[in-house]
Parts: sequence; structure tokens; C-alpha cells
Amino acid sequence: MSDAASVEARLWEALRQVEDPEIPVSVVGMGLIVSVAYVPAARRAELQITYTTMGCPAMDFIQDDIREALLADPDVDVVDIEVVWDPIWTKARLRDDARVRMREPGRLGDLLPAPQRRPSREPVRTPVRAR
Repeated sequence: MSDAASVEARLWEALRQVEDPEIPVSVVGMGLIVSVAYVPAARRAELQITYTTMGCPAMDFIQDDIREALLADPDVDVVDIEVVWDPIWTKARLRDDARVRMREPGRLGDLLPAPQRRPSREPVRTPVRAR
């Protein structure tokens, strides 16, 4: 049996391989993982996770992918996931490597609306007709 610290390190590495299905960046890079703990006696991984929004349509997919990744570890038989909303997710939770990856060409370009042309700030001048 492995010690708890080495199992936790493996769990974090496994989580780095789980990507958010909407934005192909790891759940670790996105800052969705709040905490990870391993309980050796129960062979249980305990996670606290958050989401970018309460109505995130990918919640179930992400949790299923997390469970699958962590249950692949030989020392894990049970995965408990608690969704927490404190601390609230903000872009400050994004890791630097995730920020870089999100800026790669084609990474988010299809998800973001095209930039809109800004109207000129020049006042509109209407010609005055002589009477």
C-alpha cells in the first residue's frame, strides 16, 4: 500500500489529464479543484470542486470523468466529490498554464463571438439646408 502523500500526488496528476469538455483545459488548470484528500483506511479519494457557474451544463460529465480517472489508481476504490460554491470561482483561479493554453490559436476562437465593429465616436453631422 502506498503512503497517502504519494497517492494524493498521483491523484493530482490524474486530475491534470481531465479536461473541461466545453473548454479543452484541465480541471486543475481551470481552477475547478478546491481540495484533494486521500483516506488510506477507506481507499477513498475525497474532492471538493467548484464550477465556473452554478448552471454549468458539463457538471455531470466533469464529475464522471474525474471519477473514471481517479478510480484508475490502484489505491482508490471510492471517489467522493463535493461541489462547493465557497470559494466562488473567478478567473483568478485560472493557472498560468491554462491561460497560455486558452490563448492558443483555435483554442477558444470558435467559442467566442466575433469582435463587433465599434461605431465611430465622431458626432454625426447632419447638413443644414438653407431656407
